[in-house]
Amino acid sequence: MRKLLFQKHLLGTGGSRLGLSTNDKISVENLLYGLMMVSGNDAAVALAEFISGNIETFSNLMNEKAHSLHLESTHFTSPHGLDQDEHYTTAYDLACLTNYALQNDLFSKIVKTQNRTVYINDQPRQLNNTNELLGYLDGVYGVKTGFTNGANRCLVTACKRGDLDIICIVLGCDTKKDRTKDSINLINYIFDNFSVVNIKDLIQKEFNNWNTNNTNTFIVNKGIDQNIIPTYSETQLPYQKIAVKNSDISNIKIDIFCNSYYNAPVFSDSKIGIINTYISDNASFSLDIINSNTVKRKNINYYINMFLKDYFSLLTF
Repeated sequence: MRKLLFQKHLLGTGGSRLGLSTNDKISVENLLYGLMMVSGNDAAVALAEFISGNIETFSNLMNEKAHSLHLESTHFTSPHGLDQDEHYTTAYDLACLTNYALQNDLFSKIVKTQNRTVYINDQPRQLNNTNELLGYLDGVYGVKTGFTNGANRCLVTACKRGDLDIICIVLGCDTKKDRTKDSINLINYIFDNFSVVNIKDLIQKEFNNWNTNNTNTFIVNKGIDQNIIPTYSETQLPYQKIAVKNSDISNIKIDIFCNSYYNAPVFSDSKIGIINTYISDNASFSLDIINSNTVKRKNINYYINMFLKDYFSLLTF
């Protein structure tokens, strides 16, 4: 495992520290644990300089990543986040960033670790996670505490119970006790008042019922047949499952509108209707209903064939 040589000029980093000294040797993995478990600002600087050579270049990489994740209200000037005017973010952006980061297996593993032995100069050092909710509140599996004089006490929490998986952001608390209490209250409120609803299954059930009731009701003027076959575009689903307030579940509404009369030809994959789904006042979306079968227009050959068919049937009779 590659080890970093900690340089003297990095020792001036303030705030919480892993406790590195001049010429210490430590692995990248152990630095990551020191960064995330005990908010090691010295570890953050060491990692930034290892990756990019200096803090400014690394901060530019962070800003490029924030831009790619559409974090429009976030800007970085350092890897550790100590107070600076041009270093800022929002609760919403933190939630989006956390959701992205948790998809990384190593990140997810580190932020859920309560206790860990790291090695500096091959000597063991015990780390205890500063996240007071780990091992205390049911379902919590991360993520990170934070404090600066400007930001006060902050806590980002990931919590999963059953199918409901949430990220809770608490910023600007005066004390650790306040951020713990506020986080617990918010988390328990969500799990007491929201449930996961499988929107995909609800739409499929409603569409199947509608399709059954509307079979053979389509009219295609001058079509060689009336075989319109409706389906809908699942790729337009913004999500398959969504957390819905319990009081709103019974009010979920799915409206299906589809044309019944067409002029041939009607091509496959053409839009013939729409499914509107209303979940709450601020959550709704639409799906296109498409025809999955082409209905051709009657032409001269069709009429000739029909005439010959009728003519020979009369001769046979």
